Amino acid sequence: MIGEINVYGIYIPWGILMLLGAIGVTRIISHTLARFGFYRFVWHPALFDFAVFIIVMGCFFLILTMRGF
Repeated sequence: MIGEINVYGIYIPWGILMLLGAIGVTRIISHTLARFGFYRFVWHPALFDFAVFIIVMGCFFLILTMRGF
């Protein structure tokens, strides 16, 4: 998984692309949980969102390393 992707002559590391994808997925999860009122039961919503982000980022790394990227 070491390497970069070439986007119009600019080399972007895979980690940054996974970071941006994880932020997007985390925001979708956060908005969905907020819509259903889940955050009433959460002690610290920002800490909970950060934990969800770490979990999503870890899943991205596991999936992409298993596929051999």
